[in-house]
Formats: sequence, structure tokens, C-alpha cells
Amino acid sequence: QVQLVESGGGLVQAGGSLRLSCTASGSILSLDPMSWYRQAPGKQRELVADIISSGDAYYIDSVKGRFTISRDNARNMVYLQMDSLKPEDTAVYYCGADQYGMIYWGNGTLVTVSS
Repeated sequence: QVQLVESGGGLVQAGGSLRLSCTASGSILSLDPMSWYRQAPGKQRELVADIISSGDAYYIDSVKGRFTISRDNARNMVYLQMDSLKPEDTAVYYCGADQYGMIYWGNGTLVTVSS
């Protein structure tokens, strides 16, 4: 079993920044990729960004150039630096980790961007 705990959400004005963190614990071998998803009210959960252990990352178009995903393999953590936030980025952000095809989720952290 893998446990994921997110932190760093909050309320921020449009144009501001937040940094989300996710800590993995438990049976944490081969968590690849690690990801950030989000779910806005009334919408489906969507992938925001993911990163593999080599550091290669993927972003959805709407966050490219504004968000940066990174990971610290030694500390079993993944981060999401979010800059130039927009009201449409408001959502619950979830950390996800793939372990041999099994996907684990955290409980999420709420990000609210006011206009």
C-alpha cells in the first residue's frame, strides 16, 4: 500500500503563486510516474502534469509555461509550482502515483483562485 498526502493548497488572487507538495509513504518502490490531477466543481478529474523518475515531465496545454512539476526521489516527494494562477485553475488538486499499474491517490488539497 502507498499513502499520499498533499499540502500547500489555499486561497490566492489571480496572478499569484502556490506550491503544492505530496509525500509518499508505505510501500513506495517504483512509483512512476507521479502526477498531479485536479477536479473542478461539476467537472471530471483531469491530469495536470506528471513526471517520471528520470525527470521527464508532461503538462496539459492549459498549464504549460505556468506550472512546474518536480520530484525528489530521495525524499519520496513530488511538487507542483503554480504561477500566474487563473480563476479557472480553481479545483481540488490530487497527487497520484502509479505503482506497476496500480494508481494511488491522496485526499486532495483545495486551490481557490479569486479574480
